Amino acid sequence: MVAMRIDCKHVWEHISAYIDGEVEAELRAEIDKHLETCEICAAVLDSTRNVVVLLADERVFEIPAGYSKRLHERIEREIAQDDPSKPEP
Repeated sequence: MVAMRIDCKHVWEHISAYIDGEVEAELRAEIDKHLETCEICAAVLDSTRNVVVLLADERVFEIPAGYSKRLHERIEREIAQDDPSKPEP
């Protein structure tokens, strides 16, 4: 079996499923390898986990209206910036 090569964009696209344990074993292993050497993706993983914990705690705060849409647009812009073949939203 040929090992897949992943980059930051792949990690970011699968970060939610990775946290939820919903990625295939081969992809999980590649993400784990990438996280060992990429401080940016390791920080994204930690930050995403922190957001999940905060959002699960109903006592903390309510997300402002439109925040989710703005967040997704920002993530799409960042991914598109790394992939010139993908048009910006």
